[in-house]
Amino acid sequence: MSQAHSGFTKQMARNMFYGGAVFFGLVFAGLIFDSERRIPERSNAQNITQAVINGKHIWETNNCIGCHSLLGEGAYFAPELGNVYKRRGPDFIKAWMQAMPTNAAGRRQMPQFNLNEQQLNDLVEFLKWTSEIDTENWPPNIEG
Repeated sequence: MSQAHSGFTKQMARNMFYGGAVFFGLVFAGLIFDSERRIPERSNAQNITQAVINGKHIWETNNCIGCHSLLGEGAYFAPELGNVYKRRGPDFIKAWMQAMPTNAAGRRQMPQFNLNEQQLNDLVEFLKWTSEIDTENWPPNIEG
């Protein structure tokens, strides 16, 4: 009499592994395709102006991301700035930048970058543009 085997065989386990890998690979590819398809409608690229480009250059050359996060990317030492334009507005942003450092006791200090009026306006335009990207409600609260 032959004895029946119970449980998984190596062949069954191999087939499950390869089948699962193919299935989840296809799901992953589908998610990538869907994300890539939706980027143009969410990116706000149609509103990129020279001022936005100049503001991004100011953001990068002053290493703002070394302290701040922007749409969840960057350092978490200082506040998220992806929605600072909506939170505070352009006048506040420019006044804040010009008032640094505040030398307030017990507070982290932002350096003074000595930006001229045009640079401040360009940086504000970059932050305005960033605030208009469809982030599907990121950050989850208005205070970043």
